Amino acid sequence: MPESPARTIPTCHPAETVRHYLDQGWWEPETLPQALRRQVENAPDSPATTDPANLAELTGAVPRTLTWREFDQVIDDLATVLFARGIRQGDTVAVLLPNSVALSAVYFALWRLGAVATPMPASYRRHELSGIVTATDATAIITTGRLSDRELAREALAVADGRRTVFAFGPEIPDDAVALDHPVDEVREQLRKYESELEVTVNDRATICWTSGTEAAPKGVPRCHGDWLAMGRGVQDGLRLTPDAVVLNPFPMVNMAGFAGSFLPWLLAGGHLVQHHPLDLPVFFGQIARHRVTHTSMPPALLTMLLRNDALRASTDLTSLRRVGSGGAPLPPGVVRGWQEEFGIEVLNNFGSNEGVCLLGAPADIPDPTMRAQHLPRYGAPGVRWSTRLAESTAVKLVDTVTGDIVTEPGGRGELRLRGPAVFGGYLPGTATTEPFDDDGYLCSGDVFELCGEDGRYLRFVDRVKEIIIRGGMNIAPAEIEGLLIDVPAVADVAVVGYPDAVLGEKCCAFVVPAPGTTVELEDLVAHLRGLDVASFKLPERLEIVEALPRNPVGKILRRELRAALVTEV
Repeated sequence: MPESPARTIPTCHPAETVRHYLDQGWWEPETLPQALRRQVENAPDSPATTDPANLAELTGAVPRTLTWREFDQVIDDLATVLFARGIRQGDTVAVLLPNSVALSAVYFALWRLGAVATPMPASYRRHELSGIVTATDATAIITTGRLSDRELAREALAVADGRRTVFAFGPEIPDDAVALDHPVDEVREQLRKYESELEVTVNDRATICWTSGTEAAPKGVPRCHGDWLAMGRGVQDGLRLTPDAVVLNPFPMVNMAGFAGSFLPWLLAGGHLVQHHPLDLPVFFGQIARHRVTHTSMPPALLTMLLRNDALRASTDLTSLRRVGSGGAPLPPGVVRGWQEEFGIEVLNNFGSNEGVCLLGAPADIPDPTMRAQHLPRYGAPGVRWSTRLAESTAVKLVDTVTGDIVTEPGGRGELRLRGPAVFGGYLPGTATTEPFDDDGYLCSGDVFELCGEDGRYLRFVDRVKEIIIRGGMNIAPAEIEGLLIDVPAVADVAVVGYPDAVLGEKCCAFVVPAPGTTVELEDLVAHLRGLDVASFKLPERLEIVEALPRNPVGKILRRELRAALVTEV
């Protein structure tokens, strides 16, 4: 088999940055495949990973549980197929798969070859897939024959247009796709030689993930082995994962939520990773009980619903759970307190982004569950030592969005900016018009926080800079109001957006999903907020009842769709 021409090996950070991170011990020289090898050697016959219980319904594949040794063998088999078809170091491969053993194995097979994975939510279709394949110049697409009623492999073949190889899992694979379920044994010796000569550094690009695109077209976020593992170690510290942990992952393993919330902490700590997605509550709860899950993630709305629904909770065995990560929306303090005091389950307040923001409100740092629901650690706060290694290496500042001054006094608000070993090196060329760094190299997050605590040791999320509603010159943070309204018993889910007003510029509209069997009136919401002494200018002046809020594949509210609906109606 002839070798293809030499490829450029993409990296993520300048050489001097890499040396600094390694010298400081903020990065370790270990790569993602080496981290896997360590776990295989440490616990070869322990359970490593399990498929979603409903995988057969989703893709036709039989669910399986693999030990670390078996998982490593599956990765090796996949690598033979990819290698035989010419995938090599520096190649970028698009991945369109649901959470599964296969998805995890694909990542490691690509990394073993020195290739780059560009994952995307399985809900993406031809439009998104074609854009990502073009932007990354992907040499191949890896998918499955079908997903529920969709024929993913055929969609991928239409995008590939005969110029790229389409690899697929499952029993329903078109003839033009390459089956991944059949290893190519005749290339194993050649593959071993290739791997033995391969040089991979922690700065080599491992993934190109994509921003959520809630307000604009998604941007490519390249990340290397070093910054992924630094992120993973920080979350592992907060979750206190040990080799006996059983981690249930309900978020698509395509970006920060899935990678940093479950996949990487599991890889670093060992234990058992149980996959799940899309969210199916009976399946999800069944997996918790069957596998004695110790750690998982839940969106705030699900935490709230479980706490309030005695019948649903009574049908679910949660006795194995120790910690639950949550984020992406305001956490109601009463819910976090309820989970801890009534069930002994600690809820961690997570705040992150694909670009490398990672703030983790861990019980070891913020023991009071009510405070933890609303506050995050301010890394670098004078005289404070946090429990995660990432805190020691991450510099944080708040910058006033009007004056540009650094916020130093408690109660002050500003844009969160940070710099450190988990922050990415810059967007994929051609997918962003500007880079999000200030003159000092800090990542400009676009998120407004308030400095809290007597000594300014905490941060409280206010809202996205772009989502602030300006009513008559006064700023309103939708997330603040949403966090208060979610405590109304009749409110199952809520989003607050601004709509045009000829006099005041903008006013607030609350989109509400009512709890089953209830009704919601605007007067009820206003009365609740007035009872909390909320300023009058923040009160919603319009209510829209909806069956569900529009969200992107990772659960973020698509506010642009809500605003568009309001503008259309006006």
